[in-house]
Amino acid sequence: MRERPEDFLKRYSTTARHGFLPEQLPLQRLPQAYYGCWEELVEHLPDLIRSRRIRSKIECLPTLDTVHLQEEPEWQRAYSLLVFLTHAYIWGGERPAEILPPQITCPLLQASEHFGLPPLATYAALNLWNFATKESDGDLTEPGNLRSLHTFTGTKDEEWFYLISVSMEATGSIFIWELLRCLHAIGHDGSKTVLSCLQSITAGIDDLGRLLERMHEHCDPQVFYHNIRPLLAGSKGMAAAGLPRGVFYDEGDGKGEWRQHSGGSNAQSSLIQLLDIFLEVDHHATGDRSPSQEHSASKSNPFMQEMRNYMPRIHREFLSQIENLSNIKDYMSRPTTSDDVREAYNEAVAALVNMRDIHIRIVTRYIIMPSRSPPAHYIVLEKTLNLATASSTSQEPENSGCEKKQLQGTGGTDLIPFLKRTRDETRDATVAI
Repeated sequence: MRERPEDFLKRYSTTARHGFLPEQLPLQRLPQAYYGCWEELVEHLPDLIRSRRIRSKIECLPTLDTVHLQEEPEWQRAYSLLVFLTHAYIWGGERPAEILPPQITCPLLQASEHFGLPPLATYAALNLWNFATKESDGDLTEPGNLRSLHTFTGTKDEEWFYLISVSMEATGSIFIWELLRCLHAIGHDGSKTVLSCLQSITAGIDDLGRLLERMHEHCDPQVFYHNIRPLLAGSKGMAAAGLPRGVFYDEGDGKGEWRQHSGGSNAQSSLIQLLDIFLEVDHHATGDRSPSQEHSASKSNPFMQEMRNYMPRIHREFLSQIENLSNIKDYMSRPTTSDDVREAYNEAVAALVNMRDIHIRIVTRYIIMPSRSPPAHYIVLEKTLNLATASSTSQEPENSGCEKKQLQGTGGTDLIPFLKRTRDETRDATVAI
């Protein structure tokens, strides 16, 4: 890598200070009064969802244009607001709504196109562009210093779920700087810098794991599973939850199309994929596969590649450039590379494996276990068809008369098998010393 790290970061709107979070804190309100009706609905979203009034309110909205949006923070907020309204409309009734009205479809498609994002909840909308600090100089790496701008449920549980991710992004921002320094040093055979960068990255990944383990502090597994997760679901692989064809995005005047998209997922975090790309982890076996793909070992896993489409375009381009630049495995194979450097690389891989183990435990506690037991006494259940009430999907049996049940993620992926394969493939990146 010949380009200086600071110049590389500047080209991709990414900073060593905030990583993939916006350089400025997200807007808390759009400055144009024209968009006030969106702001008002999202401000009262939890009450409107609980009272089942959200659909009628959205259907009474005017169909606004995004022409008045100017700066990037305005576009980010508009996209986030429209995404919250989209999921509230789809999942905010006794049955999911298969048709999204033009009042949301038209401006949402415009905002989505601006960022190269799909028109429904993404990691960017729910996390990257949906937070504020409690104090003007609040430390973003501490979730207790933050608050979410909006939630579907109005609960601390949902807010904390988002804020853990925000703090992980802020904590991981050091990776971007250290990673680029490392690639630059490899190009100049700066072994001491490579060693130092790998050690910093390992320490940072350990910090990510510790943050993830804090999920239980304010997010109750029962509340998450029964009340929050259903509202985050996408429209792909959701036949059992009531969306066999996905969602029809009605643009009015007879225009529109059926769309199927995954829901919000941590797999859409550019930071986590960045670590995989830098360490050259080969995720050849993860994600959704057809039988014909079962034995293929492609470097570009279809599911991981698909998740990049759920990242802002500028972040996708950043990852693609790192993919082209990363040559750390080649460096590790050089006879001149010291065992200390190889050991430091393996320690970074081990830290990432450990973080994925923590993630598996989180998923087990927050999804698998609640799915196998009755709701807690304090959970208020509505008579609703959604991801929680249709959490198990039958898989075609091969040689037996019984069906195998696997819990699905918000995008239709088998959860635990997927996460375990991802972890094991990470471990496989270890190099011999």
